[in-house]
Amino acid sequence: MKFNKLKNRHKKVWGTGNRGSIKDVSFSILVDILGMPGKGDGFKIDAEWDIEFADGTIATIYNYKDGPNYLGERGTPVIEITNWHIGGFELKAVGYMAELIFGNSLDERAVMVVRP
Repeated sequence: MKFNKLKNRHKKVWGTGNRGSIKDVSFSILVDILGMPGKGDGFKIDAEWDIEFADGTIATIYNYKDGPNYLGERGTPVIEITNWHIGGFELKAVGYMAELIFGNSLDERAVMVVRP
């Protein structure tokens, strides 16, 4: 699946929202697939990847409120985080990220957040 990694906090990701999550994926696996993350927002997010897929779909993958930025010494070190949030403008961002990471858009480790 073709994608471009955007500069961290790129204006194309402004306004994205949580669309789902993936679990049981190590930081090192994400680095192998996506390269090194951006630094996040310095408050609730420690690591973030901003992605644009070939069809223009925008996806972000990030930790949220579980790392040192938010919890200080009680936070999980980024290299030990295994549950990640997926942001985007559309639900298909979750399926695209699951396909990229697991090779299957319907992998049970990927969960979509459906809002009414």
